[in-house]
Amino acid sequence: MGMKGYDLAQTLSPIPPADKPDRLKAVWLSTNHYGVKDDVTHGLVQALTSRSGYPREEVREEVNGWTEVFSAYWKAIGELLAVDGDSIVNGRRTSWTKVYEAWKEMTMALHRGYTHHNFEAWTIPCLYTAGKYLRAFAIKSDEERGQIDAGGDGLEIRDDFDPEMEKHQQLRDCEQQLKRIFTLCLTDRAEITESRKWGIYAIVNLLFKTYFKLNSANLARTILKALSTNKGNMPPLEAFPAAQRVTFKYYEGVLSFLEENYVEAEKHLDEAWRGCKKDAMPNKERILAYLIPCRLLTTHTLPSKALLEPFPRLQKSFLPLAQCIRRGDLHGFDLALQQGEEEFVKRRIYLTLERGRDIALRNLLRKVFLAKGFEEPKNPGDAPLRKTRIRVAEFGAAISFANRETTDSDEVECLLANMIYKNLMKGYISREHGIVVLSKNGAFPGTGV
Repeated sequence: MGMKGYDLAQTLSPIPPADKPDRLKAVWLSTNHYGVKDDVTHGLVQALTSRSGYPREEVREEVNGWTEVFSAYWKAIGELLAVDGDSIVNGRRTSWTKVYEAWKEMTMALHRGYTHHNFEAWTIPCLYTAGKYLRAFAIKSDEERGQIDAGGDGLEIRDDFDPEMEKHQQLRDCEQQLKRIFTLCLTDRAEITESRKWGIYAIVNLLFKTYFKLNSANLARTILKALSTNKGNMPPLEAFPAAQRVTFKYYEGVLSFLEENYVEAEKHLDEAWRGCKKDAMPNKERILAYLIPCRLLTTHTLPSKALLEPFPRLQKSFLPLAQCIRRGDLHGFDLALQQGEEEFVKRRIYLTLERGRDIALRNLLRKVFLAKGFEEPKNPGDAPLRKTRIRVAEFGAAISFANRETTDSDEVECLLANMIYKNLMKGYISREHGIVVLSKNGAFPGTGV
């Protein structure tokens, strides 16, 4: 077959090309249930013999597997046209579940092609196309079932069903099919130049998307472990297309983020950010949504207005928080966190951002320290030294003002001790004298004071 892999994959797409909007209808009308296999075989044999000059007998053996794939594709197209209400399928009623099942048959035929019919490695873009739309149809099938269930069936005996399992029934099945394709690629023993391993990251990214949709992100760790174990037998990540690298690094970063390994998360997300195309704004927004909270905790870096400007949603979510942290406005921080709560919880970043209150408190305490000014120099010409003994009550007054409510002395001491413990402030509390003795060198690490 002289076609390129991506061109071949396009012939298995359920989306017609822009320049041929009626392609799916043409495919459906080209044959019928009784003659589809013979017609597909005849077409493939003719195409191959005219291009390659091989004897028809050899070519016929080569196309057996593809006959199964394209026959299953034809049936899936029929279901797809029917679910869209196209008149050429004679008004036949169908469902997204039937579309999913038909597309799954094609996906399984494709899988068998590699295990039984020696499909060559250049055809692996077909695996991604099959997996991508299998996932899309699974989601549509589950949504359709959810709408039917919401309508009610008059029955009350549903207690023995797990609603969460039911909710994503087809997508869970899809995950199993994607894992089979992942294993098919990972376990290929052919030479790297002819290996199915070149399809691995495209499929891994589909699996990651599926795990996140299923709210089972922890399962992605088994995939990462399998990749790590087989690293020596695989092409390096850098050799794969940029889109696959960026997507993989994004998910790897989010996984580390959810495990609260913020240093690792920042590293992966930063790689994804730097590899992302300048005009890929939706992808950049997704990356920043996790990279900003990461940097807040790892380096106490706040996003600038210029960084957020191209992203109105992120600006609305993060700018009020960042401004309050800079000012040490604790009450304002709490309000901003509350106002963005729905979005933050949805993105799973709420608890991480909540820790930003420590940075806001650090900045408030630093303001008190700076306001105390300098000691009188002991000798003329000596460099001025900042006052490092500050009464707990002075810190308490600032905290109460920033909170817009009175904070008792015990809680103030607890907050100060916590700041010292977290190395956000260097010094010690003298309870006997009711003062905080701050370090003369870097009382507030990383802030230049």
